[in-house]
Amino acid sequence: RIFVLGIGFFTLCFLMTSLGGQFSAKRLGDSPFTIRTEVMGALESRGVLRRMSDMLEMLMKRMDILARLENSTDFHKGDEARFPLDRFQPAAGLMERIQAIAQNVSDIAIKVDQILRNSLLNGKVAEGRRDQCEVPRDPKYPDCAGKVEWMRARWTSDPCYAFFGVDGTECSFLIYLSEVEWFCPPLPWRNRTAALPSPPPLPRVQAAFQSDLAHLLELIGTGKESLSFMKKRIRHLAQQWLRAARRLEQKLKDRQRDQKHILIHIGFLTEESGDVFSPRVLKGGPLGEMVQWADILAALFLLGHSLRVTVSLKELQSHLGVPPGRGNCPLTSPLPFDLIYTDYHGLQQMKQHMGLSFKKYRCRVRVIDTFGTEPAYNHEEYATLRGYRTNWGYWNLQPTQFMTMFPHTPDNSFMGFVSEELNKTERQLIKANKVSSMAVVYGKEASIWKGKEKFLAILNKYMEIHGTVYYETQRPPEVPAFVKNHGLLPQHEFQQLLRKAKLFIGFGFPYEGPAPLEAIANGCVFLQARFNPPHSSLNHEFFRGKPTSREVSSQHPYAEDFIGKPHVWTVDYNNSEEFEAAVKTIMRTQVDPYLPYEYTCEGMLERIHAYIQHQDFCSASSPPLPPKAKSPAMQSPPSPLALSPNATHLVWSPSASRDPHAWPPVDSLQVWVSETHHACTETCRRRGLVCEPTFFRFLNKKEVFLQLSITCDSTEYEMNHLYPAVAENVHECYLQKEPLLFSCAGYNTKYRRLCPCRDYRKGQVALCRDCL
Repeated sequence: RIFVLGIGFFTLCFLMTSLGGQFSAKRLGDSPFTIRTEVMGALESRGVLRRMSDMLEMLMKRMDILARLENSTDFHKGDEARFPLDRFQPAAGLMERIQAIAQNVSDIAIKVDQILRNSLLNGKVAEGRRDQCEVPRDPKYPDCAGKVEWMRARWTSDPCYAFFGVDGTECSFLIYLSEVEWFCPPLPWRNRTAALPSPPPLPRVQAAFQSDLAHLLELIGTGKESLSFMKKRIRHLAQQWLRAARRLEQKLKDRQRDQKHILIHIGFLTEESGDVFSPRVLKGGPLGEMVQWADILAALFLLGHSLRVTVSLKELQSHLGVPPGRGNCPLTSPLPFDLIYTDYHGLQQMKQHMGLSFKKYRCRVRVIDTFGTEPAYNHEEYATLRGYRTNWGYWNLQPTQFMTMFPHTPDNSFMGFVSEELNKTERQLIKANKVSSMAVVYGKEASIWKGKEKFLAILNKYMEIHGTVYYETQRPPEVPAFVKNHGLLPQHEFQQLLRKAKLFIGFGFPYEGPAPLEAIANGCVFLQARFNPPHSSLNHEFFRGKPTSREVSSQHPYAEDFIGKPHVWTVDYNNSEEFEAAVKTIMRTQVDPYLPYEYTCEGMLERIHAYIQHQDFCSASSPPLPPKAKSPAMQSPPSPLALSPNATHLVWSPSASRDPHAWPPVDSLQVWVSETHHACTETCRRRGLVCEPTFFRFLNKKEVFLQLSITCDSTEYEMNHLYPAVAENVHECYLQKEPLLFSCAGYNTKYRRLCPCRDYRKGQVALCRDCL
């Protein structure tokens, strides 16, 4: 009896395993074109069901025989028969259950047989359709035939095609190209459920200012020195961030803000890009990028948005929904993020792994770009034709999708970072404890000090010189013996050194880092070298290959142009007398700690909030393309501009309509004509304004030349990043043919450019007065 019960239990387990294996639900990765395989599997299942039914019937018969033998034996034992009879009752119940199961299995076998007959019939029909697929000739899909031809030759080049069901047949090509990609029209015999309109999106969650940074620190993760550095910085500035968030919350007065789902992918920290920064964190390497990323993370989190942070390619692929393979196929599902903040390394990784989805979703990307990308380098075709192509440009993004560390080019958005703010008590202590004869050199790497003995000798005549040069065992020979070198200092100790020092001196490198602003915020005077000629990609190795033609006139142009004396002195280091005179004057000059508002926590929160609320590169309509014909009879809509009262420039006409959703507001627009040797950035800056590239579309009309009393014997549309412009000596006017090339940067002595300028908030150059 035990043996029989064991056999029954084993049979049930085998039955469940067989049915579970044969009729398991279809997996996500299974091909939609495996009809023949599924049918054969079902035929095997029908055989299994029949064998199970036969086994159960045989088991039932044997148990019935055993039951009769047992009853017969127990009948002759009299009263002792009760115990064995009771003991056999469970076996009788089991036999009844097995009999019921056998009947059910028999019924299932009959139903499966009916299903299989229908499946075989449908399979033959589908197989016939697969064999009969022809490439459609639809003018709405002109690339379909070429794409099918490509698939015939290369569909095995990437496993992602098989993942989406491509099996080498014409129909699988067409199904893929119409349902996964969008080069071919949908096949009429396919199930059109997927084509039904998607349900309306759920109401957006409103963003609420956050007050607990602990969750952000968890999101950042561990495992890299660079991540530890960023987390330490966030902790150190936590109270300043929280106070700034409360002030901005009061300023916005409960204004409605949609919560955004944001992916932050720090590409330069991935192993695939080399991650050269993490090993250098403890050795004095450049930290500016990590300072900026730490501040971006803090600002986005405090503004109340939902964040995901990645520093590995594997995590990036998982968050995006990248199919298995080599990156030629689109994502497996719609992108779950409203915005993606990354860098050039991350941008390249996304392009390699998102297939056609990259082109579809690139409008959601924001690229953290230290030195900026000018439109001439960003436009792939133009950069290739005109010699502007580099390893970092040609992405065809909207130029304002690139976000810089300093506001050096209005063609890009100014992201920035923050410096530590001082309270009133700290400011008073700094002024009281300043040592007028103490200087700190800007440069943690020994190579920066090489060849600077002459300047150091002059400075040593008047001041005690301190350095923070990294070394392991021996003092770097580039650092003179009279310099007191503290080695690499933790951030808070470096801050204390700056609070005592009178002078913070730069030797020309690194360019545009955060340290000079930190020094000025701690009451130091920053002394830097003037470059003559200015450094650029044409004459300096550091800038060669970067997607900008910007001419850098000093080590820190922002400090020179936006702060200036008495906090910033820019002198010719090749002139010893000028250098020495500047040092003497600085020692006598009293300065207070100073920090521009745009580099405070509140300033950065305000700026990022405005960008997220108003910058929309996905739904924003492009400016209308110019007419192909150049006939004088063709008339464009009337200009919304009017001559200013003093007749020097154009402003928005009071009678012209205004789009209430336009950003920046058009009321802030002023149109000025540049000198032949000035870019629009310089033209606007000389008038206390800033160039605004989004306003170029209002200037790109022939009527604007007439309003400015510019004579045009001819007007041509061409692709040139300096247009709209006029060549006055020949009275030739030029309008821009490609909106992506509207550029505040660039000049040519042949042209005077039409420049769109706007006002800006005090201490916040990125925003106009009414932009918040």
